[in-house]
Amino acid sequence: MYVSNDIKYIGVNDHDIDLFEGQYVVPNGMSYNSYAIIDKKIAIMDTVDARFTDEWLDNIKNTLGEKSPDYLVVQHMEPDHSANIVSFVNAYPEAKIVSSSKAFVMMKQFFGIDFKDKQIVVGEGDTLSLGTHNLTFVTAPMVHWPEVIVTYDDKDKVLFSADGFGKFGALDIEEDWACEARRYYIGIVGKYGAQVQALLKKAASLDIKKICPLHGPVLSEDLGYYINLYDIWSSYKTESEGVVIAYTSVYGNTKKAVRILQLVLEEMGMKVAVNDLARCDMAEAVEDAFRYGKIVLATTTYNNDIFPFMREFINHLTERNFQNKTVALIENGSWAPTAANTMKKMLENCKNITFTDSTVKIMSALSEENEEQLVSLAKELLK
Repeated sequence: MYVSNDIKYIGVNDHDIDLFEGQYVVPNGMSYNSYAIIDKKIAIMDTVDARFTDEWLDNIKNTLGEKSPDYLVVQHMEPDHSANIVSFVNAYPEAKIVSSSKAFVMMKQFFGIDFKDKQIVVGEGDTLSLGTHNLTFVTAPMVHWPEVIVTYDDKDKVLFSADGFGKFGALDIEEDWACEARRYYIGIVGKYGAQVQALLKKAASLDIKKICPLHGPVLSEDLGYYINLYDIWSSYKTESEGVVIAYTSVYGNTKKAVRILQLVLEEMGMKVAVNDLARCDMAEAVEDAFRYGKIVLATTTYNNDIFPFMREFINHLTERNFQNKTVALIENGSWAPTAANTMKKMLENCKNITFTDSTVKIMSALSEENEEQLVSLAKELLK
C-alpha cells in the first residue's frame, strides 16, 4: 500500500487476537502499522507484534528489494510496536536506531540491550534528513507512555502519530472509524487528556495532509473531522446529546426501573443508550459514558456495598478522569439501601459532576411512587 510515492505501508493485520492488551474485545482484529520512507536514506517507522516477525521482515524485503534501511525509528515501546527491534538489528546490522532517551532505557529493560553503538537519541524539535524528506521529532510524553515521540515528514506533510488516532480493527475490514477509534481512545488513552491536548496544540502548527497511526487506517481526507473528535475526547466534552443508563439487576426489579426510564426518555425525544453491566462489553459501556453528557447509574446494595459490576464500571470511569457530566442515581435494597451514597462517594473526586435533584430509591420491588419518581427524573434529565 502506498501512502505517497516515497512512503510505503509495511505493516500487518492480526485476525488471531481475541483480546487486545488482555482486556479489549477486538472482533475485527488489529493492525500493527509500520511504514518505510524511501529516499537517499531509508527509514523504517516502528516494528510490529512479535507473532508477525517473518511477515514484517518479508514486507520490508519485498518493498526495498536489494536496498537496506539506514534507520529504524522507534516512536513507542509498547511490545505490539517494538517487539521486533532485535530481529531488525539482526537482519540489518548497519542500521541506526532513532528514538527518545527513555525508549532506549526501555529497550534495555525489554531486551537486555540498549544498542549503544546504534543509538541516535532525539528529543523535541530534533530533525533527521533522509535526502528530500526531513523528519522532525515531537515529544508526546504520556500519550500514552512516557517515552513516546511522533514524527513529521515535511516533504509529504505526513504525521506519524504513534498510538494517536489509532483504532481497533484490521485494515482489511470495512467499518466506521469513529466507533472503534472512540473505544480505543477512551479505553487506552482516556486518562491522558491533558497530554493529548498538549500534542494537538503542537500538531496545530504543522501543515498535515496525512496521519499515519500505529493502529488503524491512514487518514488522508477531512482531517478536521478526526482532529475535532480527538479534541472533544481529550477535553472531556460531550460528543453526543443523550443519556446513557448503566445498570445491574439481580432479580429484575432494577432492570424494570431502567426500562421504564428508558421508555419515558425516548418518548420525550431523548437518545438513550442502555448497558447491562453484567452482560455488555465493559469497554463499550465506558465509551458511552464518555460520549454522552448525562448518565444514570442504577444498581443494588450488595454486601453493604454496590454490585461488583457497577463498582468495576465506576472504577473504569474514575481512573480515566471522568468529568463534566450530569449524573442520576437509582438504588435498590430490601432493608438498608446504601448504593446511591456509595456511588456518589466513588465519584466525589471527579471534576464538574452535577447530580440530579432526584434520586430513585427502590425498596425490593417497584412501587407506584417509584414509577412517578422515574417520570420526574426523566423530566429533570431532559432539561
